[in-house]
Amino acid sequence: MRRSPDVRRRPRGRRPSTGGTTATWSAPRLRGVAQWPFPVRTRPPARYDTAAAVESLRELAATGDVAAALVPAPPFLRPGEAGTLAHFVTLADHGGMPLIVYDVPYRTGQPLSVGTLTALGRLPGVVGVKYATGAIDAATVELLGCPPPGFAVLGGDDVVISPLVAAGAHGGILASANLRTADYAELISLWRSGRGAPARRLGAELARLSAALFAEPNPTVIKGVLHAQGRIPSPAVRMPLLAAATSSVRRAASLAGGRARHGSEV
Repeated sequence: MRRSPDVRRRPRGRRPSTGGTTATWSAPRLRGVAQWPFPVRTRPPARYDTAAAVESLRELAATGDVAAALVPAPPFLRPGEAGTLAHFVTLADHGGMPLIVYDVPYRTGQPLSVGTLTALGRLPGVVGVKYATGAIDAATVELLGCPPPGFAVLGGDDVVISPLVAAGAHGGILASANLRTADYAELISLWRSGRGAPARRLGAELARLSAALFAEPNPTVIKGVLHAQGRIPSPAVRMPLLAAATSSVRRAASLAGGRARHGSEV
């Protein structure tokens, strides 16, 4: 998938995150959760303009081990929708690899309308969007109703991934899926196979997990739980993030242990 340029490579084994650190998702994990069988890396560049982004994408493409890059609208600059579209046209033409647009306006400051997302989806080098607008609203329904051919709409707001997939999203790129990964994969499969009742039950359960994992700034709670499970060596995060409170980690860990039983799953 894609990344937001700065292509310095990190050792394998770092856990995925959407909190600004480099993220590497293994092929099996992406197949199940994001419905995209490629590694993904994300990290904001030291300097963000279109030329710097092209340079970083080319460096990333040259590594040969990443199939697409997750790229947000230019953060902080707020170049407008026309400027954002021109930015992605240039990246698609000259970056040397497929792109997934990261639509996260509460972080970038740049909202993207359905018309702009559709125009982006028609670019030959843009293969999808990580849709993290903070809401499922009329614009969401419009986008899911008629996305451009070959353009994957992937949920990025973990708590509402279940209703988003129910409404037609193709999958998700989810920090929460570092925990109970198989259950998130099953959630996608249940909705895709039309099994609404078990999908709703599992979706509600995973939404409670995601809410607990995001009770403090991401990825602090997730790292705390992964460390408590012995899956990473340290829960440390870089300032200005602070480590999650023990109470937050304990609550999330209690929900991360496994699936509740609901009787028949038909």
